[in-house]
Amino acid sequence: MSSTDPRSYCPINLSLEIFGDAWTLLVLRDVMFAGKRHFRELLQSDERISSNILADRLARLVEHGMLTKSEDPTHKQKAIYSLTEKAIALLPIIVQIGAWGSRWVPDAKKLEPTARKVVREIQESGPRGWAKRMDELRAEHLH
Repeated sequence: MSSTDPRSYCPINLSLEIFGDAWTLLVLRDVMFAGKRHFRELLQSDERISSNILADRLARLVEHGMLTKSEDPTHKQKAIYSLTEKAIALLPIIVQIGAWGSRWVPDAKKLEPTARKVVREIQESGPRGWAKRMDELRAEHLH
């Protein structure tokens, strides 16, 4: 089996091969909900991702068509990462993972009050609110 051959053709497996590691969904979360678009911004996540892991995950997300990478028009030495439609389509799934974690993982109670409020608002906005956020992301990221 080559490194590009999937373990199986189950859709869940195929999806997890793209974003099922410990970091990829966190990178997408930061781009979707925190507006982080540059390497240095993403490096500042609360989870303290290392620079080599971040570089690898960004490259994989670009390779799998989840992000695009382009030159930042405001700073020629910086790259800017943008979500693709493929990544934006994950928003409801990421929200539901957050809802599950808020309910079932005891440490989620330690989330700071401001972040807890934002998480609750996103979760409670339901499919209409998620669709609105997805439209906002399309306007911001898809050119």
